[in-house]
Amino acid sequence: MASLAGAGAAGQFSYGSFTQRNIGFVTEAEQRRIRDARVFVCGVGGMGGAALLSLVRAGVGHLAFADIDRFEVSNLNRQVFAFLHTVGVNKVEAVHRQLLDINPEVEIENWGVDWVDQVDALLQRYPIAINGMDDIRCGILLYRTARERGATVIDAYTSPLPSVTVVRPHSPRPEERLHYPSVGKNWRDISKEDALVCLLREIEYVMTHSSSSEHIDLGIAAEVVAGTRSRMSFAPMVITTGNLMCFEAINLILGWRSGTDHRGYFFNPWTARVERPRSPPVAWATRLVVRRFLKRMIDGR
Repeated sequence: MASLAGAGAAGQFSYGSFTQRNIGFVTEAEQRRIRDARVFVCGVGGMGGAALLSLVRAGVGHLAFADIDRFEVSNLNRQVFAFLHTVGVNKVEAVHRQLLDINPEVEIENWGVDWVDQVDALLQRYPIAINGMDDIRCGILLYRTARERGATVIDAYTSPLPSVTVVRPHSPRPEERLHYPSVGKNWRDISKEDALVCLLREIEYVMTHSSSSEHIDLGIAAEVVAGTRSRMSFAPMVITTGNLMCFEAINLILGWRSGTDHRGYFFNPWTARVERPRSPPVAWATRLVVRRFLKRMIDGR
Protein backbone atom coordinates (compact mmCIF):
# COMPACT_ATOMS: atom_id res chain seq x y z
CA MET A 1 0.00 0.00 0.00
CA ALA A 2 1.14 3.52 -0.74
CA SER A 3 -0.33 6.79 0.49
CA LEU A 4 0.55 10.33 -0.38
CA ALA A 5 -1.07 13.69 -0.95
CA GLY A 6 -0.36 15.93 -3.93
CA ALA A 7 2.97 17.20 -5.21
CA GLY A 8 4.43 18.61 -8.41
CA ALA A 9 2.33 21.50 -9.73
CA ALA A 10 0.44 21.92 -6.45
CA GLY A 11 1.54 25.55 -6.31
CA GLN A 12 -0.48 26.27 -9.44
CA PHE A 13 -3.52 24.40 -8.14
CA SER A 14 -6.59 25.73 -6.35
CA TYR A 15 -9.39 23.36 -5.36
CA GLY A 16 -11.88 26.22 -5.72
CA SER A 17 -10.78 26.97 -9.28
CA PHE A 18 -10.66 23.24 -10.06
CA THR A 19 -14.29 22.69 -9.04
CA GLN A 20 -15.82 26.09 -9.85
CA ARG A 21 -17.74 24.77 -12.85
CA ASN A 22 -19.36 22.10 -10.68
CA ILE A 23 -21.30 24.84 -8.91
CA GLY A 24 -24.80 24.98 -10.33
CA PHE A 25 -24.98 21.22 -10.56
CA VAL A 26 -24.10 21.17 -6.87
CA THR A 27 -24.03 23.94 -4.28
CA GLU A 28 -20.85 25.13 -2.62
CA ALA A 29 -21.89 23.29 0.56
CA GLU A 30 -22.46 20.11 -1.42
CA GLN A 31 -19.07 20.49 -3.08
CA ARG A 32 -17.51 20.60 0.38
CA ARG A 33 -19.27 17.32 1.18
CA ILE A 34 -17.88 15.83 -2.02
CA ARG A 35 -14.40 17.00 -1.00
CA ASP A 36 -14.78 15.31 2.40
CA ALA A 37 -16.17 12.07 0.93
CA ARG A 38 -14.34 8.74 1.01
CA VAL A 39 -14.75 6.17 -1.78
CA PHE A 40 -12.97 2.86 -2.42
CA VAL A 41 -12.74 1.58 -6.01
CA CYS A 42 -11.77 -2.07 -6.29
CA GLY A 43 -10.41 -2.71 -9.77
CA VAL A 44 -9.40 0.27 -11.93
CA GLY A 45 -9.56 -1.25 -15.39
CA GLY A 46 -12.59 -0.51 -17.56
CA MET A 47 -15.63 0.33 -15.43
CA GLY A 48 -13.73 0.96 -12.20
CA GLY A 49 -11.19 3.19 -13.92
CA ALA A 50 -13.92 5.29 -15.56
CA ALA A 51 -15.71 5.63 -12.22
CA LEU A 52 -12.49 6.62 -10.46
CA LEU A 53 -11.60 9.20 -13.09
CA SER A 54 -15.00 10.90 -12.79
CA LEU A 55 -14.84 10.80 -9.00
CA VAL A 56 -11.50 12.59 -8.87
CA ARG A 57 -12.64 15.15 -11.45
CA ALA A 58 -15.83 15.71 -9.42
CA GLY A 59 -13.55 16.68 -6.54
CA VAL A 60 -13.82 13.71 -4.19
CA GLY A 61 -11.02 14.32 -1.73
CA HIS A 62 -10.30 10.88 -0.29
CA LEU A 63 -9.92 7.89 -2.59
CA ALA A 64 -8.65 4.37 -2.18
CA PHE A 65 -8.24 1.95 -5.03
CA ALA A 66 -6.90 -1.53 -5.61
CA ASP A 67 -5.69 -3.50 -8.61
CA ILE A 68 -3.32 -6.40 -9.16
CA ASP A 69 -2.51 -6.06 -12.87
CA ARG A 70 -0.26 -4.18 -15.25
CA PHE A 71 -1.53 -2.28 -18.26
CA GLU A 72 -1.54 -4.22 -21.54
CA VAL A 73 -2.05 -3.20 -25.16
CA SER A 74 -5.47 -4.88 -25.08
CA ASN A 75 -6.54 -2.38 -22.38
CA LEU A 76 -6.16 0.57 -24.75
CA ASN A 77 -9.58 0.02 -26.33
CA ARG A 78 -11.52 0.98 -23.17
CA GLN A 79 -9.49 1.75 -20.04
CA VAL A 80 -9.26 5.47 -19.37
CA PHE A 81 -5.88 5.29 -17.62
CA ALA A 82 -4.31 3.10 -20.33
CA PHE A 83 -1.89 4.76 -22.77
CA LEU A 84 1.05 3.49 -24.78
CA HIS A 85 3.39 4.92 -22.18
CA THR A 86 1.65 2.94 -19.41
CA VAL A 87 1.80 -0.45 -21.16
CA GLY A 88 3.73 -2.78 -18.86
CA VAL A 89 3.38 -0.43 -15.89
CA ASN A 90 1.72 -1.55 -12.67
CA LYS A 91 -1.81 -0.13 -12.71
CA VAL A 92 -1.75 1.22 -9.17
CA GLU A 93 1.45 3.14 -9.91
CA ALA A 94 0.24 4.59 -13.22
CA VAL A 95 -3.24 5.46 -11.95
CA HIS A 96 -1.95 7.05 -8.75
CA ARG A 97 0.34 9.33 -10.75
CA GLN A 98 -2.46 10.36 -13.13
CA LEU A 99 -4.87 11.12 -10.28
CA LEU A 100 -2.34 13.52 -8.78
CA ASP A 101 -1.94 15.17 -12.19
CA ILE A 102 -5.65 16.04 -11.95
CA ASN A 103 -5.89 16.99 -8.28
CA PRO A 104 -2.57 17.19 -6.42
CA GLU A 105 -4.43 17.68 -3.13
CA VAL A 106 -6.42 14.43 -3.27
CA GLU A 107 -5.55 11.91 -0.56
CA ILE A 108 -5.00 8.47 -2.04
CA GLU A 109 -4.46 4.97 -0.75
CA ASN A 110 -3.58 2.32 -3.28
CA TRP A 111 -3.38 -1.40 -2.81
CA GLY A 112 -2.22 -4.41 -4.76
CA VAL A 113 -3.11 -8.03 -4.12
CA ASP A 114 -2.90 -7.43 -0.37
CA TRP A 115 -6.17 -5.45 -0.39
CA VAL A 116 -8.07 -8.66 0.48
CA ASP A 117 -6.25 -8.80 3.81
CA GLN A 118 -7.19 -5.17 4.53
CA VAL A 119 -10.77 -5.15 3.23
CA ASP A 120 -12.31 -5.01 6.69
CA ALA A 121 -10.34 -1.90 7.65
CA LEU A 122 -10.82 -0.36 4.20
CA LEU A 123 -14.60 -0.59 4.40
CA GLN A 124 -14.54 0.95 7.86
CA ARG A 125 -12.73 3.97 6.41
CA TYR A 126 -14.57 4.08 3.08
CA PRO A 127 -18.36 3.65 3.39
CA ILE A 128 -18.85 3.61 -0.40
CA ALA A 129 -17.21 0.88 -2.48
CA ILE A 130 -17.30 0.50 -6.25
CA ASN A 131 -16.75 -3.01 -7.56
CA GLY A 132 -14.77 -2.85 -10.80
CA MET A 133 -13.45 -6.42 -10.61
CA ASP A 134 -14.26 -9.47 -12.71
CA ASP A 135 -13.03 -11.80 -9.94
CA ILE A 136 -16.15 -13.46 -8.53
CA ARG A 137 -14.47 -14.79 -5.38
CA CYS A 138 -13.04 -11.41 -4.39
CA GLY A 139 -16.34 -9.75 -5.26
CA ILE A 140 -18.12 -12.05 -2.83
CA LEU A 141 -15.57 -11.13 -0.15
CA LEU A 142 -16.18 -7.43 -0.82
CA TYR A 143 -19.95 -7.80 -0.54
CA ARG A 144 -19.87 -9.88 2.62
CA THR A 145 -17.49 -7.47 4.35
CA ALA A 146 -19.54 -4.48 3.23
CA ARG A 147 -22.59 -5.94 4.96
CA GLU A 148 -20.60 -6.42 8.17
CA ARG A 149 -19.17 -2.89 8.06
CA GLY A 150 -22.29 -1.05 6.93
CA ALA A 151 -20.80 -0.03 3.57
CA THR A 152 -22.68 0.30 0.28
CA VAL A 153 -21.41 -1.45 -2.85
CA ILE A 154 -22.01 0.02 -6.30
CA ASP A 155 -21.66 -2.55 -9.05
CA ALA A 156 -22.70 -3.52 -12.58
CA TYR A 157 -23.71 -6.71 -14.33
CA THR A 158 -21.67 -8.72 -16.82
CA SER A 159 -23.73 -7.28 -19.64
CA PRO A 160 -23.31 -5.78 -23.12
CA LEU A 161 -25.58 -2.95 -21.98
CA PRO A 162 -24.41 -0.36 -19.44
CA SER A 163 -25.90 -1.19 -16.05
CA VAL A 164 -25.60 -0.24 -12.40
CA THR A 165 -26.72 -1.60 -9.03
CA VAL A 166 -26.60 -0.08 -5.54
CA VAL A 167 -26.37 -2.70 -2.80
CA ARG A 168 -26.90 -1.07 0.57
CA PRO A 169 -25.83 -2.73 3.84
CA HIS A 170 -29.19 -4.42 4.43
CA SER A 171 -29.87 -5.34 0.79
CA PRO A 172 -29.54 -8.98 -0.32
CA ARG A 173 -26.11 -9.89 -1.63
CA PRO A 174 -25.88 -10.93 -5.30
CA GLU A 175 -24.87 -14.44 -4.25
CA GLU A 176 -28.11 -14.73 -2.27
CA ARG A 177 -30.39 -13.09 -4.81
CA LEU A 178 -29.00 -14.99 -7.79
CA HIS A 179 -28.60 -18.29 -5.88
CA TYR A 180 -24.86 -18.73 -6.25
CA PRO A 181 -23.34 -22.03 -5.04
CA SER A 182 -20.95 -19.91 -2.94
CA VAL A 183 -23.51 -19.28 -0.19
CA GLY A 184 -22.19 -20.63 3.10
CA LYS A 185 -18.66 -21.24 1.75
CA ASN A 186 -15.48 -19.48 2.72
CA TRP A 187 -14.65 -17.20 -0.19
CA ARG A 188 -11.23 -18.83 -0.56
CA ASP A 189 -12.89 -22.24 -1.01
CA ILE A 190 -14.99 -21.19 -3.98
CA SER A 191 -13.82 -23.38 -6.87
CA LYS A 192 -13.47 -22.54 -10.56
CA GLU A 193 -16.55 -24.67 -11.16
CA ASP A 194 -18.47 -22.67 -8.54
CA ALA A 195 -17.31 -19.41 -10.13
CA LEU A 196 -18.54 -20.56 -13.54
CA VAL A 197 -21.97 -21.35 -12.10
CA CYS A 198 -22.00 -17.90 -10.47
CA LEU A 199 -21.23 -16.31 -13.83
CA LEU A 200 -23.94 -18.31 -15.56
CA ARG A 201 -26.50 -17.33 -12.91
CA GLU A 202 -25.61 -13.68 -13.50
CA ILE A 203 -25.86 -14.09 -17.27
CA GLU A 204 -29.23 -15.77 -16.81
CA TYR A 205 -30.46 -12.75 -14.87
CA VAL A 206 -29.10 -10.32 -17.47
CA MET A 207 -30.74 -12.17 -20.35
CA THR A 208 -34.01 -12.52 -18.45
CA HIS A 209 -34.35 -8.89 -17.44
CA SER A 210 -32.85 -6.99 -20.37
CA SER A 211 -32.52 -7.05 -24.14
CA SER A 212 -28.77 -7.68 -23.82
CA SER A 213 -28.80 -10.79 -26.00
CA GLU A 214 -29.94 -8.68 -28.95
CA HIS A 215 -26.77 -6.59 -28.88
CA ILE A 216 -23.92 -9.14 -28.94
CA ASP A 217 -22.70 -12.03 -31.05
CA LEU A 218 -24.00 -15.01 -29.08
CA GLY A 219 -21.49 -17.35 -30.73
CA ILE A 220 -18.60 -15.27 -29.41
CA ALA A 221 -20.34 -15.02 -26.02
CA ALA A 222 -20.43 -18.83 -25.87
CA GLU A 223 -16.67 -18.91 -26.43
CA VAL A 224 -16.22 -16.44 -23.56
CA VAL A 225 -18.27 -18.66 -21.23
CA ALA A 226 -16.27 -21.69 -22.37
CA GLY A 227 -13.05 -19.89 -21.47
CA THR A 228 -11.65 -20.06 -25.01
CA ARG A 229 -11.92 -16.33 -25.64
CA SER A 230 -11.30 -13.19 -23.60
CA ARG A 231 -14.31 -11.29 -22.30
CA MET A 232 -15.69 -8.75 -24.73
CA SER A 233 -15.44 -5.05 -23.87
CA PHE A 234 -16.42 -1.94 -25.81
CA ALA A 235 -15.38 1.56 -24.76
CA PRO A 236 -18.80 3.29 -24.99
CA MET A 237 -20.42 0.57 -22.88
CA VAL A 238 -17.62 0.29 -20.32
CA ILE A 239 -17.06 4.02 -19.81
CA THR A 240 -20.80 4.74 -19.63
CA THR A 241 -21.14 2.06 -16.97
CA GLY A 242 -18.31 3.59 -14.94
CA ASN A 243 -19.99 6.98 -15.07
CA LEU A 244 -23.31 5.52 -13.97
CA MET A 245 -21.41 4.12 -10.99
CA CYS A 246 -19.94 7.55 -10.28
CA PHE A 247 -23.39 9.16 -10.38
CA GLU A 248 -24.62 6.68 -7.77
CA ALA A 249 -21.61 7.43 -5.56
CA ILE A 250 -22.41 11.16 -5.76
CA ASN A 251 -26.05 10.40 -4.89
CA LEU A 252 -24.88 8.57 -1.77
CA ILE A 253 -22.37 11.27 -0.81
CA LEU A 254 -24.97 14.04 -1.06
CA GLY A 255 -27.90 12.03 0.27
CA TRP A 256 -29.82 12.48 -2.97
CA ARG A 257 -32.63 10.06 -3.66
CA SER A 258 -31.79 7.47 -6.30
CA GLY A 259 -34.12 5.19 -8.19
CA THR A 260 -31.44 2.49 -8.25
CA ASP A 261 -31.63 -0.47 -5.89
CA HIS A 262 -29.85 -3.81 -5.46
CA ARG A 263 -31.46 -5.11 -8.68
CA GLY A 264 -30.35 -2.06 -10.65
CA TYR A 265 -31.21 -1.23 -14.22
CA PHE A 266 -29.82 -1.46 -17.75
CA PHE A 267 -29.39 1.53 -20.04
CA ASN A 268 -29.95 0.70 -23.70
CA PRO A 269 -28.19 3.33 -25.84
CA TRP A 270 -29.42 1.63 -29.01
CA THR A 271 -33.07 2.36 -28.17
CA ALA A 272 -32.56 5.25 -25.71
CA ARG A 273 -34.44 3.35 -22.99
CA VAL A 274 -33.89 2.30 -19.41
CA GLU A 275 -34.66 -1.40 -18.88
CA ARG A 276 -35.71 -2.39 -15.37
CA PRO A 277 -36.38 -5.85 -13.90
CA ARG A 278 -39.36 -7.54 -15.53
CA SER A 279 -42.50 -8.46 -13.61
CA PRO A 280 -42.43 -11.90 -11.96
CA PRO A 281 -44.77 -13.63 -14.48
CA VAL A 282 -42.86 -12.27 -17.49
CA ALA A 283 -39.52 -13.03 -15.85
CA TRP A 284 -40.60 -16.61 -15.07
CA ALA A 285 -41.54 -17.32 -18.69
CA THR A 286 -38.45 -15.59 -20.07
CA ARG A 287 -36.16 -17.42 -17.66
CA LEU A 288 -37.34 -20.80 -18.96
CA VAL A 289 -36.32 -19.84 -22.49
CA VAL A 290 -33.00 -18.40 -21.28
CA ARG A 291 -32.16 -21.54 -19.31
CA ARG A 292 -32.76 -23.74 -22.33
CA PHE A 293 -30.55 -21.49 -24.42
CA LEU A 294 -27.75 -21.48 -21.83
CA LYS A 295 -27.92 -25.27 -21.53
CA ARG A 296 -27.51 -25.65 -25.30
CA MET A 297 -24.64 -23.18 -25.20
CA ILE A 298 -22.86 -25.07 -22.40
CA ASP A 299 -23.49 -28.49 -23.94
CA GLY A 300 -22.00 -27.26 -27.19
CA ARG A 301 -18.74 -26.04 -25.60
